[in-house]
Amino acid sequence: MPTLKYSKQREAIKEFLMTRQDHPTADDIYLKIREQFPHISLGTVYRNLALLSEIGEINKLTIGDGSDHFDGNISPHQHFICKKCNKIIDLKVDSAEYVEKVASEFSGHIDRCTSYFYGICGECLDQK
Repeated sequence: MPTLKYSKQREAIKEFLMTRQDHPTADDIYLKIREQFPHISLGTVYRNLALLSEIGEINKLTIGDGSDHFDGNISPHQHFICKKCNKIIDLKVDSAEYVEKVASEFSGHIDRCTSYFYGICGECLDQK
């Protein structure tokens, strides 16, 4: 794969995601990055998010709410999605044993695993 040309905008997007744990959408990221780069277009943000996701520097999460969400934490972890407020919460679940079991019963090669846990978060439960 050819070396990528450095981009201040791409680096700013990546750095912004590294500071977040709320898994923002592209629109959320665009609004924040525009503060630093007022002339950046939404298309540029989308292209950079797609590229960063494709090369494995960020994770793209598709949780079924109509928008992709992005995660700067690329270490192995799982996600919990609240069915009431749509909040995405990082879970510190080691999936290595699960992947190993599935891989032992599969003739191909598994690179990584993504799974989502759905339910009601603690904050929403406390509101009842």
